[in-house]
Amino acid sequence: MHSMSGSTLIDKESEHLSGQQTAPARHSIVRTSILFTLVTAVLLGIIYPLIVTGFAMALFPHKAAGSLILKDGQIIGSELLAQSFTSDRYFHPRPSAAGNGYDATSSGGTNLAQSNAKLVARIQGDIDAAAAKNPGKPVPIDMVTYSGSGLDPDITPDNAYYQAPRVAQARNLPVDQVRALIATHISPRDLGLFGEPRVNVLSLNLALDQLSK
Repeated sequence: MHSMSGSTLIDKESEHLSGQQTAPARHSIVRTSILFTLVTAVLLGIIYPLIVTGFAMALFPHKAAGSLILKDGQIIGSELLAQSFTSDRYFHPRPSAAGNGYDATSSGGTNLAQSNAKLVARIQGDIDAAAAKNPGKPVPIDMVTYSGSGLDPDITPDNAYYQAPRVAQARNLPVDQVRALIATHISPRDLGLFGEPRVNVLSLNLALDQLSK
């Protein structure tokens, strides 16, 4: 009898304690998601870009500002964007299919396959025209092919040297002098490993104008 009474007391005590237990805490998934989105948007969309931009402006001010090129205090272009040069007095960039040509708002290539008859005819025509101005010399491939963006500001050294006789004749300069100017404007591979040697057309043409004065 005593045993059954003790058991009953224990059972009642257990029921009393279990009734006093706090219900599990619950949180709103929607609220957490919104808070997480706001925090990451501020950190990664505002604070981080500002920090990176600040470091870039401090360490690489010219590049961070768009690699702009000035002449007589006026912005005339960027080292990163090709411009159209058609006169024989200047070096010409690669052909462009960006908009009507070298349009920075319509960057893109022709997207024509190598088997496309229109592309083949256009390239062959450009090769024939270039070869006529410099007989006996192989035409550099970048003289007759578009870049993927249509805004490539650089040409190969071979391309620049191929154009040297035409530029020298148009400006009444010795070819060796023009070739020497090209040599000073050849940029090597980045870190000695990445990319290919190249010549920035706009920078070279500006130096050419200075040379002709």
